[in-house]
Amino acid sequence: MDILESIILGAVQGITEFLPVSSSGHLQLAKELLGVELEENLAFDVTLHAATVLSTIVVLWGEIWSILRGLFTRGMNDEKRYIVKLIISMIPIGIVGFMFKDYIDAMLGSSYIMLIVGAMLLVTALLLSFAYYARPREKSEISYRDSFIIGVSQAVAAMPGLSRSGATIATGLLLGDQKGAVATFSFLMVLAPILGETLLSTLDGGLTMTGVDFGVLVAGFVSAFVVGALACRYMINIVKRGKLIWFAYYCVVVGIVAIVSYFI
Repeated sequence: MDILESIILGAVQGITEFLPVSSSGHLQLAKELLGVELEENLAFDVTLHAATVLSTIVVLWGEIWSILRGLFTRGMNDEKRYIVKLIISMIPIGIVGFMFKDYIDAMLGSSYIMLIVGAMLLVTALLLSFAYYARPREKSEISYRDSFIIGVSQAVAAMPGLSRSGATIATGLLLGDQKGAVATFSFLMVLAPILGETLLSTLDGGLTMTGVDFGVLVAGFVSAFVVGALACRYMINIVKRGKLIWFAYYCVVVGIVAIVSYFI
């Protein structure tokens, strides 16, 4: 992999992490188009995910700082309750990551990955369509129950091609949570899992196992961070305006293309 290919993959990760079209699925599609083959797909992908996590922290720093300040006040308050909800939402993905990490990594390198990506993109389109046309009564805040259900959808979205942001945002909207609130919650709930995965990959030597030159890796990281920062801010506005149906149409087209490419 050269620097240009790494920058392209970083840009793909950056924009698709926050748009409900599956970053993992688009990374596999981009690798296929570029002819990039990595010994450790998951380790390289986690590096790019770490970049988008950093961009999330930068864009949503105001919300994050407000939550953190609430930790240093006495008694239970809204900020502490919000943190508890975030922790609850992370439990399912933690279980999936612990039990199925090797299986997911093997899936990413399998010969039928394009078929999986295509099928999961079609599932993403269905979720976004349901969320767009459903009209549940909006609730004032995300409940503990909703937090766990949204967390389950995030865990299921570990499947390549099933959009994490699309699944979690669509689930929140179907539960009746407010658009802006569920978008912010969706982006914040992934911070700890990705940071934890990045740390584990580093401790296991995962970043050196990718066969990628350090300079190339940095180029991809910077690309994912810059594009991710722009996409994060853009996606929150998209969710507030309720135009998710356009992404559903897009996922249908790309999903069909991915499935057809597998049989050609």
